[in-house]
Amino acid sequence: MNLIKKILATQAAVLALWAVSAQAATNDEIAERLKPVGEVCVQGEECKGIETVAAAAAGGPRSADDVITKHCGACHTAGVLGAPKIGDGAAWKARADKEGGLDGLLAKAISGINAMPPKGTCADCSDDELKGAIQKMSGL
Repeated sequence: MNLIKKILATQAAVLALWAVSAQAATNDEIAERLKPVGEVCVQGEECKGIETVAAAAAGGPRSADDVITKHCGACHTAGVLGAPKIGDGAAWKARADKEGGLDGLLAKAISGINAMPPKGTCADCSDDELKGAIQKMSGL
């Protein structure tokens, strides 16, 4: 009977220590861990913080190299899932001939083709930025 009391006392002590440590987190710490990682803004409604995003977006057009490095290179450097590789003029020319030239390639880049989603991974790229990236990658 004495052994059972010791086991129960040990378990109660462990449970008490756990409860004390769980209470040690303040409401601010809990709120910080649970805060959202972003906000959804609905067009036509006020959205706090949008000024910062708009200012960052208004930085002017991105260069072809910037677009390729950030958005296109992941697939077009290695030719993932049949994507024409950067600098492979023959592959790009064959694709351009099939799609109607540079404008056809741009149209496919905008709408998506095969495994590539619309605009690749650059949903906020302008048509001109995409066209510049295609020209740079293809040499067309």
